[in-house]
Amino acid sequence: MRKFYGAVIRARKILMALFLIAAVACGYCQHLVSVNYDINAYLPEDAASTVALNVMEEEFEGAIPNARVMVKDVTYREALRYKEKLEAVDGVLSVMWLDDVTLLDMPLEMYDKETVETYYKNNAALFTVTIEEESINTAVPAIREIIGDGNAMTGAAVSTAVATADTVAEVRLIAIFAVLFLFVVLLVTTTSWAEPFVVMLGLGIAVVINAGSNLIFGEISFVTNAAGNILQLAVSLDYSVFLIHRFDECRQKAEPEKAMQEALALSTSSILSSGLTTVIGFLALALMRFRIGPDLGLALAKGIGISLITVFLFMPGVILWAYRWMDKTAHRSFLPTFRGLGKVICKVTVPLMCLFVAAIVPSYFTSTRNAYYYGASHIFGPGTQLGDDTELIQDVFGKNDTYVLMVPKGDVVSEQKLSGELNALEEVTSITSLVDLVVPDIPVEMIPDSLLKQLESEHYDRMVLSVAADYEGPETEALVEKIREIAETYYPGANYLAGEGISTYDLMETVTADMVKVNFLAIGAVFAVLLIAMKSVILPFVLVLSIETAIWINLSVPYLMHQTIFYIAYLIISSIQLGATVDYAILLTERYKENRRVWNRKECIVETISNVASSILTSGIVLTVVGLLMGRISTHGLLSQLGYLLGRGTICSFIVVLFVLPGFLYLLDGTITKKKGVLKHEKQ
Repeated sequence: MRKFYGAVIRARKILMALFLIAAVACGYCQHLVSVNYDINAYLPEDAASTVALNVMEEEFEGAIPNARVMVKDVTYREALRYKEKLEAVDGVLSVMWLDDVTLLDMPLEMYDKETVETYYKNNAALFTVTIEEESINTAVPAIREIIGDGNAMTGAAVSTAVATADTVAEVRLIAIFAVLFLFVVLLVTTTSWAEPFVVMLGLGIAVVINAGSNLIFGEISFVTNAAGNILQLAVSLDYSVFLIHRFDECRQKAEPEKAMQEALALSTSSILSSGLTTVIGFLALALMRFRIGPDLGLALAKGIGISLITVFLFMPGVILWAYRWMDKTAHRSFLPTFRGLGKVICKVTVPLMCLFVAAIVPSYFTSTRNAYYYGASHIFGPGTQLGDDTELIQDVFGKNDTYVLMVPKGDVVSEQKLSGELNALEEVTSITSLVDLVVPDIPVEMIPDSLLKQLESEHYDRMVLSVAADYEGPETEALVEKIREIAETYYPGANYLAGEGISTYDLMETVTADMVKVNFLAIGAVFAVLLIAMKSVILPFVLVLSIETAIWINLSVPYLMHQTIFYIAYLIISSIQLGATVDYAILLTERYKENRRVWNRKECIVETISNVASSILTSGIVLTVVGLLMGRISTHGLLSQLGYLLGRGTICSFIVVLFVLPGFLYLLDGTITKKKGVLKHEKQ
């Protein structure tokens, strides 16, 4: 390795130029990466609702309705004029209202009351709108302009448009605060006024290259866009700092270039093992069938990989260029030695470890008893315009969703029986289909072509069901299963059901199946890496158990506080917290093993805490604040919750590592000293 690093140092100017060119190019490419804000778009290709949407796209011009628009205080005629305005908006494929269901122009009192009140109630009109996916971001604001702020709109398309508009600004704000806070932390924790600038340069280059190289994916999810860069910043912070400190140590014995070569050689094992466990924790997300997992996991793993490459190839040149500047701006450390903290921990660590062991099983079971949201319907809650609009529509018309069922055309009798059985379901408020519209007095020729195209294709007939159900929940799950069962009775293996509630049901099935697989593989892979690196079975087991229990404690809090959490956040945080904070446990354990060659057990704990507390607290505080910033600033419910879980989870991890893990090392000292060869005359 020393020969390789010698070559790196000799070619440092070329390497620095290449990295700067790559950063400029990737900075440009970053703006070409598109962001997808639709959760349902990440369902597996073989999910039943995804297959249904694909078939529908091939067969019908109109997509599935994805927005509901309510206009208050209007007459029947005024509502029709609003419908015309909505239909004229670019990107609006169709608008369905009462006139599409009743067809005839008669007094409203002559129609079925339940059907009428599905679309028109208390002088308020509710339109079911289908917006083209590519036009959502322009069509939704145009609809808002037509109806005004006093009226309401909701649905998947509205959620996507709001997320796109708001999240971009919020992510930018979070990034600005995160960078400023990180810079302040570096000013406090380093011993040179110039060092923060050097570290931030390396971090910035790595983040920009990673963000721009996301272009290879073509598109990234809103989760990756919001969390990827700031997670990369927080997690890879220590790599450059550690190299700089090693370089300072080596410079006491050799001239700068030789010192850098030695510092790189000595740093490789620690930085690589730390980076590799982090990468593996993130890569575990790539095994999810729900494709936000691979999207986030691959981007984060790539980011950490780029950070490692930047540290080993770019930073040596930067440090050698800037070390004189860092020397001239050196100042005393603003941090304490933490020996006092080490003495306190030495006294309390074994009792705390006993309490920790007692909490392992309860925290695990408590963490699995949370209530969950699976889809996007609760992403914008009360206090946001979309959340308030959704509540306003539900207050007038109740909970409502639109399902679309496609069946092979040609068997009118089966369709009539199917429609009759579906109409008999309590939750189904109305069905728009050919067999429901075509009666002896109303032949098919009287149906408008625009409506006919929505209900009939070359191979399929389509039924549009209005259901009095939320987008998710136990009642919705039961309804979806019931409708699928009925449709399967008449058209076994040849029916297709789609809708937001359907996609959410499939999303629930997918992500819950992912949970055990992702966690098991993440834990197993990290354990395997530690097993190879530490050449011990007990230590990797203790380290992984420590961080996993910290994760369980973190995920127990929502249950104890009676909070409902997004299952996607629950699933993602498990891998992220493991990957991002297992480094703390590795750092403390490796330094304990090193110090144990010199100190007895109690003194070794004090010395180890003194050595590592600064690094762990620095990284932990940055990751905590970054998470809490995302939780506080983001109005996107999923991103906000993910931020709070990350911030709280980091606190749990570094408390466990600093206060509990030393107790395990103290009690397992015999296995450590056998490996490290403690001197015979040392006091145990």
